[in-house]
Amino acid sequence: MPKMFVPGPVDVADEVLQAQAQAMLPHRSKEFEAIYRGASEKAQGLFFTKYRVFLTASSGTGLQEAAIRNFVDKKVLSCVNGAFADRWYEVAIHNGKDAEKLSFEWDEPVNPDRVADAVKKGKHEAVTVIHNETSTGLQNPVKEIAEAVHAVAPDTLILVDAVSSLGGAKIEMDAWGLDMVLTSSQKAIALPPGLALGAVSDRAMKKAEKVENRGWYFDLVRMEKHRLKDSSPATPAMSLIFALDHQLDRIFKEGLENRFARHTAMAKRVQEWAEAHDQSIYAPEGYRSQTVTTVKNERGIDISALNNFLKERGMRIANGYGQLKNVTFRIAHMGEIQMSDVDELLKAMEEFLKKS
Repeated sequence: MPKMFVPGPVDVADEVLQAQAQAMLPHRSKEFEAIYRGASEKAQGLFFTKYRVFLTASSGTGLQEAAIRNFVDKKVLSCVNGAFADRWYEVAIHNGKDAEKLSFEWDEPVNPDRVADAVKKGKHEAVTVIHNETSTGLQNPVKEIAEAVHAVAPDTLILVDAVSSLGGAKIEMDAWGLDMVLTSSQKAIALPPGLALGAVSDRAMKKAEKVENRGWYFDLVRMEKHRLKDSSPATPAMSLIFALDHQLDRIFKEGLENRFARHTAMAKRVQEWAEAHDQSIYAPEGYRSQTVTTVKNERGIDISALNNFLKERGMRIANGYGQLKNVTFRIAHMGEIQMSDVDELLKAMEEFLKKS
């Protein structure tokens, strides 16, 4: 099977793909509702939460919008140090919210003290932050950010996008005091695209009840009423729910700590390889992603030519994203990827570098 070292969609195990091929059921049937409830309850383990996990037929961006519409009446602080953090800010603006952008350089982590100062002055209802910025390969200190905000504005909600990290890095929602953590199916969880998962705290749900104009499709108050009946307001992505249920069993069989350790080891291997080949890592030491490494293209590699070379060997990596295109490239090491796969990729890249 080809190996994709891109930050989504990622490779999906054959048995997980086959799980999608189960016969359809009426989505209001007791049989499907049991599967739906089981998948949602299993997913709580990924988030390290006792709270509910919503399953939506959307990308992670859909839940970015849900977070804004449900938990922000007027004011939100958007922490921006990458392309997807900036997207969440744009989502807030396009939903008519009073969004303040707290900007950082893309190669710098979000600073907890600056966030706390901004919240203290602005009295924001919520803070949005990306845990793992897919564009830069930088992992923000979400735990420390939450602690800093709680110290000065305990009522402010902490909303976290963990699209490219949940399932590959440990995010302790309850222990860190987070109010919403959202992710997508097609990255570290290693499912096909089309499903988003969002864990939401009780206090965030209480806030949502007071917010007007939550919309319809992403109204979490409406979803909660259906969830308590093991159902959803609209037809769910049933095939993906089947696959999620099966994949969560596989993930827990590997063991979460083992899974996190595997991702960390692969990240270290890629980062050390890049630095040994005269290329530096875009994210600073101590804030580097466990699931995707963004490498500065300091050797001026023709990334298209490299990918053509790799595709002949059943592999591919990703170019830089947005303003980082061509000046960086990204190697994802998430989901089903193993250390032996990483070694095979790096060997092929060395072969290309010798020829170029």
